[in-house]
Amino acid sequence: MFVVTAEEMRRVDLHTIQTVGIPALVLMENAGRAVAEEGMELFDARRGVLAVLAGKGNNGGDGLVAARHLIEAGYDVKIIYAEAPESFRGEAAIQRDIASRLGIPCEVYDSSAIDWRGYSGIIDALLGTGSRGAPREAYAALIGQANLSGLPILSVDLPSGLDADTGQVFDPCIRAARTVALAFTKRGLEQYPGAEFAGEVKVRYIGIPRKAAAEAGIRTFRIEEPLLSRQLRLEDYRLRRADSHKGTYGHVLVAAGSRSMSGAGLLSAKAALHGGSGLVTWALPDRLAEPMFGQVPEAMLAGLADEQRGDWSAVQADALAQLAVGKDALLFGPGIGRWAQDTAFLRKLWEGTDCPLVLDADALNMLAAAGDAANWPKRGAPVVLTPHPGEMARLTGTTVPVVQRDRIETARRYAARTGVTLVLKGARTVIADPEGNFYINPTGNAGMATGGAGDVLAGIIASLLAQGWHGPEAAALGTYLHGAAGDRAAASRELSASLTAGEIIDHL
Repeated sequence: MFVVTAEEMRRVDLHTIQTVGIPALVLMENAGRAVAEEGMELFDARRGVLAVLAGKGNNGGDGLVAARHLIEAGYDVKIIYAEAPESFRGEAAIQRDIASRLGIPCEVYDSSAIDWRGYSGIIDALLGTGSRGAPREAYAALIGQANLSGLPILSVDLPSGLDADTGQVFDPCIRAARTVALAFTKRGLEQYPGAEFAGEVKVRYIGIPRKAAAEAGIRTFRIEEPLLSRQLRLEDYRLRRADSHKGTYGHVLVAAGSRSMSGAGLLSAKAALHGGSGLVTWALPDRLAEPMFGQVPEAMLAGLADEQRGDWSAVQADALAQLAVGKDALLFGPGIGRWAQDTAFLRKLWEGTDCPLVLDADALNMLAAAGDAANWPKRGAPVVLTPHPGEMARLTGTTVPVVQRDRIETARRYAARTGVTLVLKGARTVIADPEGNFYINPTGNAGMATGGAGDVLAGIIASLLAQGWHGPEAAALGTYLHGAAGDRAAASRELSASLTAGEIIDHL
């Protein structure tokens, strides 16, 4: 599914109207009908009057069409205009005149408190994708009163007061029970905190051809069907050839774990196996390898000479690079810790290996400490980075709030500048590739906010790379599978807070 910015939506609208030839009034009629249908599902017609809060833009026009259809369906409706109806222009003014001729009850908001007794719900058609900045009066007052009403709110396209591109919320912002996203979902609805304020998001077709989005160069996608089948080859992952063997599905080398964090390597190796790789080798400093014998019986264990010190600081990068020869993917970083000259160690792996490389956890901190990754040589094989917001802040030299303010744009800039595939973890994980494609993952839950969950994700992505998926596709599909497994694991428990990383692996 396409995910658009406000500007991209404007371009697609214009293309549909001017080039395809579908009139704006037809699109508005379809939009208002879709909103009304969602309202019929959300609101109880027997309980009272529906309030349609209408702004003077096209969003308000959609709300006026919805009011007309709801009345025809037997609902009692009252329109509350945020501004004098005489200020409406274009298609919104046409809908205002139709509502007036039909005698739909209305009033102009006068800044006094609204008595919500007798109302059963609210349709928020105040501000759309064209609005910028914090709502001004009387819009701000109406938003505040709607939120305090205690009534369910249905927002048209996006909650009023929400930034359509970043998901940041202004003060005030509608808290919707449901949002009807018209034609395509918006970036702001797919990122937090916007996703929380939007409630349940329902995308409704209004006549804009989907090919219009592709022709307009929209390159942000929400991961779901048919994207999973067409672009991410989910069916190839699910179905294996009858004449295949373990060598068919790639060999992953996992370099992870240390004395105090051996579980990170254990989880990564198990995730790579459960992710579908035919072979997995788990590399550890020699002294740490022996205690791990049998912990993952399906994986091969490779001890690296460490002067019997039992830590990565005594391991030679060349030894790990040599072990990577012939492997189909290398995962480096989970639980390995930091040591003097570790950035040089990472640089040798970067330059001295020719298989796809996944960098996670401590490897990301090494990369951040080494300076701008854009100055590192471009590798022939893909590089996938899997930072959480704190690691992303270190990689970009900013702060977590700056990263979270616009996760898609943060990921875009870094991936384009460094040539890597970036997986910015968190609620609605964002995947960005160097060519400017973005994937937003809808799977996963708060129960997955637990130690080791990131190690599992890194192992799954490395597994897919070893099986032949390209960097961005492996990252996007792996993130989706990881979140879906977490959702199944959470559903199997009475309390999702008790979820552990190992259970995510069990539900792959």
